[in-house]
Amino acid sequence: MNIIKISVLAGISLLSTSSYAANWLSLQGTEPASSAPRAKVWGFIQPEYQSTDGGTLPAGTPFAGQIMSPNIIRPDNKSTETFNIRRARIGVRGAGFPLDDKVNYFFLAEFGRNGITKLGGTGVALTDASITLNHIPGARIRVGQFKTPGAEEGLAAIHVFNYNNFTNVTNQMLLERFTDGDGSLRDGKPVGAGGLTGTANGINGSVSAFRDQGIQVFNTFKVNNWEHSYAVMYGNGNGINRADNNDDKETYLYWSSELVYGGKGARREGLKMFAWNQSGTRTLTTSGAGDYDRDRTGLGATFQKDRYRAAAEYITADGMIFNGSDLGAIPGATNNAGDNTADINILTEDKADGYYVDFGYKVLPKLELDIRYDVLNRGTEVAANERKFDTVTLGAQYFFNKKTRVTFNYEIRNQEAPNLASTHNANKIADSLDDLMSVSFLAIF
Repeated sequence: MNIIKISVLAGISLLSTSSYAANWLSLQGTEPASSAPRAKVWGFIQPEYQSTDGGTLPAGTPFAGQIMSPNIIRPDNKSTETFNIRRARIGVRGAGFPLDDKVNYFFLAEFGRNGITKLGGTGVALTDASITLNHIPGARIRVGQFKTPGAEEGLAAIHVFNYNNFTNVTNQMLLERFTDGDGSLRDGKPVGAGGLTGTANGINGSVSAFRDQGIQVFNTFKVNNWEHSYAVMYGNGNGINRADNNDDKETYLYWSSELVYGGKGARREGLKMFAWNQSGTRTLTTSGAGDYDRDRTGLGATFQKDRYRAAAEYITADGMIFNGSDLGAIPGATNNAGDNTADINILTEDKADGYYVDFGYKVLPKLELDIRYDVLNRGTEVAANERKFDTVTLGAQYFFNKKTRVTFNYEIRNQEAPNLASTHNANKIADSLDDLMSVSFLAIF
């Protein structure tokens, strides 16, 4: 743990006296002191439809003619056009205990079909279960399983997210997938050596869902029209609903400063600037066995006022870089020769960086048009390994009311190996990437 950074933030926190208008930290971790019920049931449902053209991998590759992995719809990887219950969550939150009114709690479960439930092997999964203690002035203490302080797309409440899918950098570098190995060996032999007797490297449980189990010290304080927030968290670094697999712990640092224009809740108006860092160690037990550092850092801003909304963030990643599947094939697919299957790969000591810019404008009181551009540069330490992803997302949101809306997105997706010839198989595979169309309905209750 970086004791100096944590000590500085903890010292600054003592300047705080109370929490003001809601932000993500206080919205998810606290309850109104005077009006919170003992138990409030809440949740949301999000059915969706997603579709691609089903582009296939090119000739000259072991999986030629098979559908390229990003062109298949998650989480089942069986169709290029499908309806799905993306999320269906129900929870209870509250405060006002008879013997102590300075304690509140947050509980949420997932019933939808996504990377939490499908990869976790269960139809229902616990996403959040935390208790917040509000006894120390300037330092609220939250304990349990909950969202970690970090990137805006991960920390923000998903039911007010303005798009159906995350940006490339968030999806690949921050929405962590856990594996037993790095994908380089199968039973001690290089992948591709032939034979199906070896153990493939795949996802070994739920995605992180931007959450961890641990303890967090946080608070918010106001200076004139500015609202400043901090969070320091110490956690397992092993995602949700699983035991820790090493003795190393994860540290999370977060700071935001927001000029508040007005309003309250998740869609209040303001200009927010924020920075964050996540640092820890991952342990692999099969191919590439060992301990590896994993660091993520981000800096960004959000803006919302009247009909306008905007956001931008730059993110860097060092170590444990998710590197997709072998030759772009669907993970677990058998090659055309029948002697190998596609593994998930991790670049344990490589780097990546990326960013996004996002803009929305309400052309009508109930209709918002959105556009987002995002870039990910993955595997930047070795020229031959580098892959660049860039996506333009065109979107529209129609709000039937404050709690129900429909979101339409069309993603123009591109991928390339910038340091290899256009005739190289890596670029031929990249050319197989399709655009993605999605529609989702969301109702909050």
